Amino acid sequence: MPIQEPPTAALAHELHKTLGRVVRRLRTEPGPSVGRLAVLGRLDRDGPSSVSALAACERMRPQSMAQTVHDLETEGLVSRRPDPADGRRAFVELTAAGVDLLQSTRTRRETWLTEALERELNAGERALVHEALALLSRVADA
Repeated sequence: MPIQEPPTAALAHELHKTLGRVVRRLRTEPGPSVGRLAVLGRLDRDGPSSVSALAACERMRPQSMAQTVHDLETEGLVSRRPDPADGRRAFVELTAAGVDLLQSTRTRRETWLTEALERELNAGERALVHEALALLSRVADA
């Protein structure tokens, strides 16, 4: 008997629900809030950036991003330096403490996920998840 394909809307609903559960579980590991972690991660991947560029990339209002950056700066996780081409603008960049916090948070979260994948899935199931990641990446980039 052939496998019945679920309706796409039902698949989308289940995917959203399940990915949400995984993300919420990852967030229970100690570390900065999601918004702060997103900014630290973006600076790590893309390098120094202006507050307005960070806001656009993270789809936040510039005022909200300015507050997030201010909080991160107060905690010593980012610093600002003037844009040599435009004195009215500043670049935000990670400090050594910001890099350390980002790496330790990633390590804790990835350790939990690694242990859960090894504990809950056999080798064949992990290979299937690996194959599904390419498909999910395409969806994320759409």
